[in-house]
Amino acid sequence: MMQTQRTLENQQSLMQSGQISGSLSFNGTLSKEDEEMSKSALSTFRAKEEEIEKKKMEVKEKVQAQLGRIEEETKRLATSVRAKTGSFTELEALADPMKKEVSLVRKKIDAVNKELKPLGQTCQKKEREYKEALEAFNEKNKEKVQLITRLMELVSESERLRLKKLEELSKNIETIRSA
Repeated sequence: MMQTQRTLENQQSLMQSGQISGSLSFNGTLSKEDEEMSKSALSTFRAKEEEIEKKKMEVKEKVQAQLGRIEEETKRLATSVRAKTGSFTELEALADPMKKEVSLVRKKIDAVNKELKPLGQTCQKKEREYKEALEAFNEKNKEKVQLITRLMELVSESERLRLKKLEELSKNIETIRSA
């Protein structure tokens, strides 16, 4: 009786400190179904987290690629301008083609910005959903631990009352025998 109560108290303290999570059967072992559900939920959260990271990296790579192109075009433009500064007519001849290239690059930047905005919103939405799901998971897990603790208390109390009742019956039988 004393050993069982110590075991229950140890399990309760482990559950409250978060070291044991999952349903416990009457003998104190995790049920496979709850363990699998916990693993499944954790793997789902990790998959969502990886998906968000992947999308972030894709957006980052697109931005880096566009910035690299812009840098190259800027260098080419600067080189061309330096090489052609000798005569005014040559600069005038360059003005038209450069305007077209600059306009093209600006349009590409605008297109990338249009793509970035919804991707950024999607990332923020997924992060928010992940945090909400994780919070809900942790709350339910905490509630489960509290319920398990309560169940163990009830089982322990029931066992104590049954032992007390058995002792009373045993005393009654002894009293009847001696009389």
